[in-house]
Amino acid sequence: MASEITIRLPDGSSREVPAGTTGAQQAASIGRRLAAAAVVVEVNGFWRDLATELQDGDEVAVVTSDSDAGRYVIRHSTAHVLAQAVLGLFPGTDFGIGPPVEDGFYYDFALPDGGTFTPDDLPRIEARMREILAEAQPFVRGEHSKDEAREIFKDHPLKLEIIDGAEDPMAGTDTDRVSTYANPPRFIDLCRGPHVEHTGRHLGHFALLRTAGAYWRGDEKNQQLQRIYGTAWESKQALADHLHRLEEAEKRDHRKLGVELDLFSFPSDIGGGLPVFHPKGGLIRKLMEDYSRREHERAGYSFVSTPHIAKSTLFERSGHLDWYADGMYPPMEMEGATYYPKPMNCPGHMLIYLARQKSYRELPLRLFEFGTVYRFERSGQIHGLTRVRGITMDDSHIFCAPEQLQDELASLLAFVFRLLRGFGLEDFQAELSTRNPEKMIGTHEQWGAAEAALEEALKAAAVDYVVSPGEAAFYAPKIDVHARDAIGRKWQLSTLQVDFQLPERFDLEYMAADGTRKRPHVIHRALFGSVERFLGILLEHYAGALPTWLSPVQVAVCPVSSDHEEWAGQVVERLAAEGYRVELAAADEQLGARIRKAKLAKVPHVVVVGGEDVAAGTVADNARGEGRPEKGIALEEFLQRLRIEAAMPG
Repeated sequence: MASEITIRLPDGSSREVPAGTTGAQQAASIGRRLAAAAVVVEVNGFWRDLATELQDGDEVAVVTSDSDAGRYVIRHSTAHVLAQAVLGLFPGTDFGIGPPVEDGFYYDFALPDGGTFTPDDLPRIEARMREILAEAQPFVRGEHSKDEAREIFKDHPLKLEIIDGAEDPMAGTDTDRVSTYANPPRFIDLCRGPHVEHTGRHLGHFALLRTAGAYWRGDEKNQQLQRIYGTAWESKQALADHLHRLEEAEKRDHRKLGVELDLFSFPSDIGGGLPVFHPKGGLIRKLMEDYSRREHERAGYSFVSTPHIAKSTLFERSGHLDWYADGMYPPMEMEGATYYPKPMNCPGHMLIYLARQKSYRELPLRLFEFGTVYRFERSGQIHGLTRVRGITMDDSHIFCAPEQLQDELASLLAFVFRLLRGFGLEDFQAELSTRNPEKMIGTHEQWGAAEAALEEALKAAAVDYVVSPGEAAFYAPKIDVHARDAIGRKWQLSTLQVDFQLPERFDLEYMAADGTRKRPHVIHRALFGSVERFLGILLEHYAGALPTWLSPVQVAVCPVSSDHEEWAGQVVERLAAEGYRVELAAADEQLGARIRKAKLAKVPHVVVVGGEDVAAGTVADNARGEGRPEKGIALEEFLQRLRIEAAMPG
């Protein structure tokens, strides 16, 4: 009789299984449905192929196709199939890396003689991929010395560069050996894995989306490769749902809406990633900032302002020249000093705190600034308003006594969620990033206290959250707040961070009640993240149809003909006198055309006035999103409705 081993299951129970049991056999022993859904197996916290033999004492969980981990493996395996198809269809092609990404995957290729893919190539590649799937080719793991790997990939310079690099994402973790996955005999790739069992399992629900140029390793100094993007899911329905979301996302693209609604542009004479806001876009920004300023004032914040440039000595003191030099713009030499455009607002806020001695009675001190910072993003990374080089941060720095930290974090998190809800976002999840013991400054006691305070604040806010061990920056733990938009996409917005580094670097102190000098804690907080990015997110969330309080034009008044323009003018004057943003669409073209223009401009209310309205003092309201216009509304009644709808939140 075969010997047995003991494994532990996710529910904490133990199970005796025959020695040599694989992950696939373990899934099958639990049930047919689990076996059918199994993609890989998690063993002691690491993903492993289903063919992996389990060992005595292993903690084992089956990863299914409908989980995030399962989709990751499906996408990774599909990327390998893509690479095999391309290398077969385009002889002489070199291939770089092909990682899974959120909702999909990509692979980078160097075509012979600097060639490029065309849209017509994608259907041909996809057809070949489906042939590979039908062949049910196994994914076979191998391990090799670097010399062996160089021989295997001798005709692929990009792979040789990966092999020669120390500990690369696509190589094994051992710098002297590398791992591969092969689909014998046609294809082999550098890869850690794991993968599905064979190409006929779980991989049928995919689509190739587009091609693009991409620099090798993301460095514009390197050669430009051809990238193919795709998406892959666990079922036909999941794929269809995602493709529908992509269609919706294209309609909602804020870059397209910015042009259509005349909100902003990116003039080439200014430079990439540096937007200018047109009158309507500038007005939306002002409304966003006005609401935020009002709420910050109510919450006891003090408004400050710091310059756009500062001497290099400030950024040496803050550590930014050590930490963020690659993301900073080049220095300027003036009058014997070196100046930099600021990449962060926090060093200036530290100097404001230092301007005079502080007492415990002044804490917590909450400083707030809409401060523009400058960070160099590579041209291939900038993207509309959501990735820019001139970033207006809604930055706060809260200075508090250690015993105030818990209450301040709880209050601060509640404040963040309240303001975000004011903009119509409701579906939140938070991520708590905790220390990496090998990459941290400060004591474990400090980190423990800060992490506990952040977690208690999340619990008090009653928000779903996940803990990401080891993902904190080396100087502080943090909370990142994510929100889902109207079509289910997740955006990272607000950040709260407890900082141990800057109070030490700037030697911050306050006079305690007992007369001793003590070090305050500093909480960094960006609520929007940046004004530009948050506006881009809002435009996509609302598909450009912003809430009435945020709309640059709230009402368009259309007289049916020139005979009705006098009453239309009176309506406009009455609305403007009440503070509403209103425009008169004079009767110099067909009424239908004027209504269509106003609706395309996403105006919340298109008001039409005709002969009956002139006599009765009424209006007809074509409210955005409603099917038919409502006629015969008394002007005062319309105003009363507008007062409620157009009120700023809170």
